[in-house]
Amino acid sequence: MVALARKTLIHEWRRFLPAILAVGFAGLLQLLQAALVLGIFGSASVYITGSSADVWAGYPGTQSVNLGRPISEDVAMRLRMDPDVSKVEPFRWVDADWRGPRDTGGVSVFVSGIDPRPDGMMFSHALPPALRARLNEPGAVIVDKADLDSLGVNIGDTAAINGQRVRVVGVSSGLRALGGVNIVASLETARVLDIAPEDAGMMTYFVAKLRDPSKAMSIVQRLRGSSAFGPYTVWTAKAFARQSQLYWMLDTGAGAGVLFLAGIVFLVGAVITSQTLVAAVVGSIREYATLNALGVGRGSLRKVVMEQAFWVGALGLLCSIVVGAAMLAIARNRSVPMELHPVTASICLALSMALAIVSGLAAMRSLRRADPASLLR
Repeated sequence: MVALARKTLIHEWRRFLPAILAVGFAGLLQLLQAALVLGIFGSASVYITGSSADVWAGYPGTQSVNLGRPISEDVAMRLRMDPDVSKVEPFRWVDADWRGPRDTGGVSVFVSGIDPRPDGMMFSHALPPALRARLNEPGAVIVDKADLDSLGVNIGDTAAINGQRVRVVGVSSGLRALGGVNIVASLETARVLDIAPEDAGMMTYFVAKLRDPSKAMSIVQRLRGSSAFGPYTVWTAKAFARQSQLYWMLDTGAGAGVLFLAGIVFLVGAVITSQTLVAAVVGSIREYATLNALGVGRGSLRKVVMEQAFWVGALGLLCSIVVGAAMLAIARNRSVPMELHPVTASICLALSMALAIVSGLAAMRSLRRADPASLLR
């Protein structure tokens, strides 16, 4: 029966091709949708994932890294007092308005004030030491190369942030943020650009490097225990990144929309695939009736249909993997925020295979027409 299922699939490939394409297209949509969601919401934590800090200290109740509030610089002293902390570095966040040299209008930007030293932790994965050194120039800023068009500038051009003159001294990749354009500057430049004078002596976050990162959870619990340095709390970098991503995915309602769209894709794919398999079974109904007349039971015929559904799903998944890999490569080359993890890809492929199996179960109902008496009509 298994050999018959494969041979029928090969011989009648034109009947099964639409079902293979339906499964492949549904799988491709699931993969690309998941990659786009992970890429977009992953950019919400680019400040954390692009840096090498093990611990973040910020205002209590902060739901996402871009929603930070100023904290006292005494918190840095508390971090340095801990024997397990080897290095502490400030990070200043400034909401600002960008005015380009080509009169492109105002653009909402986020200024990230960092320590420009070569061994700085902030954006250490995105900014090489030579590029960081350029931030020592007063008014120097670095932007992501994908944001040059929206900002209306090129390397070497001057612009205005909150009315202060700045100059683009370089570009990099991996700086794009969710909800606005990320501008990287030195701490001194960020202080000048900040229009909130009451926060002039405060930082948004303090990040720290640990002597033993494996003890991060216990160190964080210990650092949270003091209230003598003003309101603050501490997160591990991994926990804070996950918290920021979940905030944008769930609390903003975007995650519900993604799940709804995934359900629609699965439903439409199941309907199309099942109808195609039903049509293929109905087209071979006389052959199934002949097999039944020769003594092949209905159970064996159902196994043939399910085997065909399995191979339809497998071939469809193969197509979606090949096309999806090509499209992900094109997207990354075009700076489209897309990211796909093996676990997520496996879940998407499993859903697509389930779609094929469900379609096979629906197609089995057509075997009721495989009555040997129909051969006498």
